[in-house]
Amino acid sequence: MIAFSTCWNSGRHTAGDVMLHEIKDELGFDLIELGHGIRMSLMPGIQKMSDAGQIRFSSLHNFCPLPVEVMVASPDCYKFSAVSSKERERAIKQTFQTIDFAQRLNAPFVVLHLGQVNMRPITDPLIDLVKAGGYLSRKYVKLKVKAVQKRERIAPDYLQRVKDCLRHIVDYAASKNIKLGLESRRGYEEIPTERELLDHAEWLGAIAPHAFGCHVQDCIWPAQDHQPPFTGDVDLEKLVPLLPANCLFVWEMHPHKTADQIRRSVQVWKERFSE
Repeated sequence: MIAFSTCWNSGRHTAGDVMLHEIKDELGFDLIELGHGIRMSLMPGIQKMSDAGQIRFSSLHNFCPLPVEVMVASPDCYKFSAVSSKERERAIKQTFQTIDFAQRLNAPFVVLHLGQVNMRPITDPLIDLVKAGGYLSRKYVKLKVKAVQKRERIAPDYLQRVKDCLRHIVDYAASKNIKLGLESRRGYEEIPTERELLDHAEWLGAIAPHAFGCHVQDCIWPAQDHQPPFTGDVDLEKLVPLLPANCLFVWEMHPHKTADQIRRSVQVWKERFSE
Protein backbone atom coordinates (compact mmCIF):
# COMPACT_ATOMS: atom_id res chain seq x y z
CA MET A 1 0.00 0.00 0.00
CA ILE A 2 1.52 3.33 -1.02
CA ALA A 3 0.63 6.84 0.09
CA PHE A 4 2.07 10.27 -0.68
CA SER A 5 3.30 13.03 1.64
CA THR A 6 2.23 16.66 1.36
CA CYS A 7 5.86 17.66 2.03
CA TRP A 8 6.04 17.78 -1.79
CA ASN A 9 3.57 20.64 -2.20
CA SER A 10 2.34 22.12 1.10
CA GLY A 11 4.77 25.02 0.85
CA ARG A 12 3.29 26.33 -2.38
CA HIS A 13 -0.40 26.22 -1.47
CA THR A 14 -2.65 28.46 0.58
CA ALA A 15 -5.77 26.24 0.41
CA GLY A 16 -5.74 22.73 1.79
CA ASP A 17 -8.25 21.30 -0.68
CA VAL A 18 -6.26 22.61 -3.66
CA MET A 19 -3.10 21.07 -2.18
CA LEU A 20 -4.80 17.68 -1.82
CA HIS A 21 -6.42 17.85 -5.25
CA GLU A 22 -2.99 18.37 -6.85
CA ILE A 23 -1.74 15.13 -5.31
CA LYS A 24 -4.92 13.22 -6.09
CA ASP A 25 -5.56 14.53 -9.60
CA GLU A 26 -2.00 15.02 -10.88
CA LEU A 27 -0.31 12.00 -9.27
CA GLY A 28 -3.20 9.60 -8.74
CA PHE A 29 -2.85 9.19 -4.95
CA ASP A 30 -5.99 9.13 -2.83
CA LEU A 31 -4.12 8.01 0.30
CA ILE A 32 -2.10 10.88 1.74
CA GLU A 33 0.19 11.67 4.65
CA LEU A 34 -0.19 15.18 5.99
CA GLY A 35 3.41 16.31 6.39
CA HIS A 36 5.00 18.64 8.94
CA GLY A 37 4.37 21.72 6.80
CA ILE A 38 0.61 21.96 7.34
CA ARG A 39 -0.16 25.51 8.45
CA MET A 40 -3.41 26.44 10.16
CA SER A 41 -4.58 28.21 6.99
CA LEU A 42 -4.63 24.86 5.15
CA MET A 43 -6.86 23.20 7.73
CA PRO A 44 -10.32 24.26 6.49
CA GLY A 45 -9.73 22.85 3.02
CA ILE A 46 -8.30 19.62 4.43
CA GLN A 47 -11.27 19.17 6.73
CA LYS A 48 -13.64 19.94 3.85
CA MET A 49 -12.24 17.16 1.67
CA SER A 50 -12.16 14.75 4.58
CA ASP A 51 -15.78 15.44 5.50
CA ALA A 52 -16.81 14.94 1.87
CA GLY A 53 -15.03 11.58 1.73
CA GLN A 54 -12.89 12.74 -1.19
CA ILE A 55 -9.56 11.69 0.31
CA ARG A 56 -8.11 9.25 2.84
CA PHE A 57 -5.26 9.96 5.21
CA SER A 58 -2.65 7.33 5.95
CA SER A 59 -0.82 9.28 8.62
CA LEU A 60 0.12 12.65 10.05
CA HIS A 61 3.68 13.87 10.56
CA ASN A 62 4.19 15.69 13.85
CA PHE A 63 3.65 18.58 14.30
CA CYS A 64 0.43 18.77 12.32
CA PRO A 65 -0.88 21.35 12.15
CA LEU A 66 2.12 23.52 12.86
CA PRO A 67 2.06 25.52 16.10
CA VAL A 68 0.51 28.92 15.40
CA GLU A 69 3.79 30.67 16.16
CA VAL A 70 5.69 28.64 13.54
CA MET A 71 5.37 29.89 9.98
CA VAL A 72 7.32 27.27 7.97
CA ALA A 73 7.70 23.48 8.02
CA SER A 74 9.60 22.72 11.21
CA PRO A 75 9.18 19.25 12.70
CA ASP A 76 11.95 20.00 15.20
CA CYS A 77 10.69 23.37 16.45
CA TYR A 78 10.09 21.72 19.83
CA LYS A 79 12.17 18.74 20.91
CA PHE A 80 11.45 15.92 23.35
CA SER A 81 15.19 15.84 24.00
CA ALA A 82 15.40 19.51 25.02
CA VAL A 83 17.07 20.47 28.28
CA SER A 84 14.26 23.00 28.88
CA SER A 85 11.25 21.41 30.59
CA LYS A 86 9.01 24.11 29.07
CA GLU A 87 10.09 23.15 25.57
CA ARG A 88 9.45 19.48 26.28
CA GLU A 89 6.00 20.31 27.67
CA ARG A 90 5.22 22.32 24.55
CA ALA A 91 6.37 19.44 22.36
CA ILE A 92 4.09 17.04 24.23
CA LYS A 93 1.11 19.38 24.04
CA GLN A 94 1.54 19.93 20.29
CA THR A 95 1.90 16.19 19.77
CA PHE A 96 -1.38 15.61 21.60
CA GLN A 97 -2.99 18.03 19.14
CA THR A 98 -1.55 16.09 16.21
CA ILE A 99 -2.95 12.86 17.66
CA ASP A 100 -6.36 14.53 18.10
CA PHE A 101 -6.30 15.69 14.49
CA ALA A 102 -5.32 12.21 13.30
CA GLN A 103 -8.27 10.73 15.13
CA ARG A 104 -10.59 13.33 13.59
CA LEU A 105 -9.37 12.48 10.08
CA ASN A 106 -9.41 8.69 10.68
CA ALA A 107 -5.64 8.54 10.10
CA PRO A 108 -4.28 5.53 12.01
CA PHE A 109 -0.63 6.63 12.37
CA VAL A 110 1.36 9.63 13.61
CA VAL A 111 5.07 9.98 12.74
CA LEU A 112 7.41 11.56 15.30
CA HIS A 113 10.86 13.13 15.21
CA LEU A 114 12.46 12.52 18.60
CA GLY A 115 15.01 15.33 18.85
CA GLN A 116 18.78 15.33 18.93
CA VAL A 117 21.89 15.20 21.06
CA ASN A 118 23.43 18.64 21.43
CA MET A 119 26.91 18.20 20.00
CA ARG A 120 29.04 19.83 17.35
CA PRO A 121 27.31 19.07 14.01
CA ILE A 122 29.22 16.35 12.21
CA THR A 123 26.95 15.08 9.43
CA ASP A 124 27.41 17.89 6.92
CA PRO A 125 31.19 18.17 7.45
CA LEU A 126 31.52 14.43 6.73
CA ILE A 127 29.36 14.79 3.62
CA ASP A 128 31.55 17.68 2.44
CA LEU A 129 34.64 15.50 2.88
CA VAL A 130 33.02 12.73 0.84
CA LYS A 131 32.18 15.16 -1.95
CA ALA A 132 35.79 16.38 -1.94
CA GLY A 133 37.07 12.82 -2.34
CA GLY A 134 38.02 12.37 1.31
CA TYR A 135 35.82 9.40 2.19
CA LEU A 136 37.61 7.26 4.81
CA SER A 137 40.60 9.63 4.74
CA ARG A 138 42.54 10.21 7.98
CA LYS A 139 40.60 13.43 8.54
CA TYR A 140 37.26 11.75 7.86
CA VAL A 141 37.94 8.86 10.24
CA LYS A 142 39.27 11.16 12.97
CA LEU A 143 36.19 13.41 12.81
CA LYS A 144 33.83 10.45 12.79
CA VAL A 145 35.44 8.60 15.68
CA LYS A 146 35.53 11.77 17.78
CA ALA A 147 31.83 12.36 17.09
CA VAL A 148 30.90 8.79 18.02
CA GLN A 149 32.83 9.05 21.28
CA LYS A 150 31.15 12.36 22.10
CA ARG A 151 27.66 11.05 21.43
CA GLU A 152 28.20 7.84 23.37
CA ARG A 153 29.34 9.92 26.34
CA ILE A 154 26.56 12.50 26.51
CA ALA A 155 23.56 10.81 24.85
CA PRO A 156 22.04 9.00 27.87
CA ASP A 157 20.57 12.17 29.43
CA TYR A 158 18.97 13.19 26.11
CA LEU A 159 17.58 9.72 25.54
CA GLN A 160 16.10 9.63 29.03
CA ARG A 161 14.26 12.90 28.42
CA VAL A 162 12.87 11.48 25.15
CA LYS A 163 11.71 8.31 26.91
CA ASP A 164 10.01 10.33 29.65
CA CYS A 165 8.10 12.34 27.05
CA LEU A 166 7.15 9.25 25.07
CA ARG A 167 5.57 7.64 28.12
CA HIS A 168 2.97 10.43 28.18
CA ILE A 169 2.52 10.40 24.41
CA VAL A 170 2.18 6.62 24.09
CA ASP A 171 -0.56 6.54 26.72
CA TYR A 172 -2.43 9.39 25.05
CA ALA A 173 -2.12 7.85 21.59
CA ALA A 174 -3.36 4.51 22.88
CA SER A 175 -6.45 6.19 24.32
CA LYS A 176 -7.20 7.53 20.83
CA ASN A 177 -6.33 4.24 19.05
CA ILE A 178 -3.44 5.90 17.19
CA LYS A 179 -0.14 4.12 16.47
CA LEU A 180 3.15 6.04 16.66
CA GLY A 181 5.97 5.77 14.15
CA LEU A 182 9.44 6.88 15.29
CA GLU A 183 11.49 8.24 12.39
CA SER A 184 15.19 7.52 12.06
CA ARG A 185 16.85 10.58 10.59
CA ARG A 186 19.63 11.70 8.28
CA GLY A 187 21.92 13.30 10.84
CA TYR A 188 24.17 11.43 13.25
CA GLU A 189 23.33 14.06 15.88
CA GLU A 190 19.65 13.12 15.74
CA ILE A 191 17.73 10.56 17.79
CA PRO A 192 17.62 7.63 17.30
CA THR A 193 20.89 6.38 15.85
CA GLU A 194 21.41 2.84 14.62
CA ARG A 195 24.88 2.69 16.21
CA GLU A 196 26.78 2.95 12.93
CA LEU A 197 24.72 0.22 11.23
CA LEU A 198 25.00 1.09 7.53
CA ASP A 199 23.68 -2.10 5.96
CA HIS A 200 20.05 -1.39 5.10
CA ALA A 201 19.08 -5.03 4.63
CA GLU A 202 20.49 -6.02 8.03
CA TRP A 203 18.71 -3.13 9.74
CA LEU A 204 15.36 -3.78 8.03
CA GLY A 205 15.62 -7.46 8.83
CA ALA A 206 15.99 -6.56 12.50
CA ILE A 207 13.09 -4.11 12.71
CA ALA A 208 10.67 -5.63 10.16
CA PRO A 209 8.57 -7.50 12.75
CA HIS A 210 7.83 -4.15 14.45
CA ALA A 211 7.31 -2.04 11.30
CA PHE A 212 3.84 -0.98 10.18
CA GLY A 213 4.96 1.75 7.80
CA CYS A 214 7.89 3.75 6.49
CA HIS A 215 8.80 6.74 4.41
CA VAL A 216 10.08 5.93 0.94
CA GLN A 217 12.66 7.96 -0.96
CA ASP A 218 15.71 7.27 -3.06
CA CYS A 219 19.12 8.83 -2.45
CA ILE A 220 21.89 9.85 -4.80
CA TRP A 221 25.30 9.39 -3.15
CA PRO A 222 26.33 10.92 -0.90
CA ALA A 223 23.45 13.07 0.35
CA GLN A 224 20.76 13.96 -2.22
CA ASP A 225 17.75 12.47 -0.49
CA HIS A 226 13.99 12.69 -1.08
CA GLN A 227 14.46 11.47 -4.68
CA PRO A 228 11.75 9.47 -6.51
CA PRO A 229 12.25 5.71 -6.15
CA PHE A 230 14.50 4.08 -8.77
CA THR A 231 16.31 7.33 -9.62
CA GLY A 232 19.15 6.95 -7.10
CA ASP A 233 21.41 4.39 -5.47
CA VAL A 234 19.11 2.63 -2.98
CA ASP A 235 18.45 -1.03 -3.84
CA LEU A 236 14.69 -0.88 -3.33
CA GLU A 237 14.05 -4.20 -5.06
CA LYS A 238 16.13 -5.89 -2.37
CA LEU A 239 14.84 -3.86 0.58
CA VAL A 240 11.08 -3.48 0.05
CA PRO A 241 10.34 -7.24 0.19
CA LEU A 242 11.98 -7.40 3.64
CA LEU A 243 9.12 -5.39 5.13
CA PRO A 244 5.69 -6.83 6.01
CA ALA A 245 3.23 -7.38 3.17
CA ASN A 246 0.77 -4.92 4.73
CA CYS A 247 3.41 -2.20 5.33
CA LEU A 248 2.38 1.36 4.48
CA PHE A 249 4.90 3.05 2.16
CA VAL A 250 4.58 6.85 2.29
CA TRP A 251 6.40 8.55 -0.57
CA GLU A 252 8.21 11.61 0.77
CA MET A 253 9.43 13.61 -2.24
CA HIS A 254 11.47 16.79 -2.58
CA PRO A 255 9.33 19.80 -3.61
CA HIS A 256 11.49 20.28 -6.71
CA LYS A 257 10.55 16.87 -8.14
CA THR A 258 8.04 17.21 -10.99
CA ALA A 259 4.75 15.37 -11.27
CA ASP A 260 6.07 13.58 -14.39
CA GLN A 261 9.13 12.31 -12.50
CA ILE A 262 6.97 11.02 -9.68
CA ARG A 263 4.44 9.40 -12.00
CA ARG A 264 7.22 7.52 -13.80
CA SER A 265 8.51 6.18 -10.49
CA VAL A 266 5.02 5.16 -9.39
CA GLN A 267 4.63 3.15 -12.60
CA VAL A 268 7.93 1.35 -12.04
CA TRP A 269 6.99 0.67 -8.42
CA LYS A 270 3.68 -0.91 -9.46
CA GLU A 271 5.41 -3.03 -12.10
CA ARG A 272 8.09 -4.32 -9.73
CA PHE A 273 6.03 -4.77 -6.60
CA SER A 274 2.64 -5.61 -8.16
CA GLU A 275 0.85 -2.76 -6.43
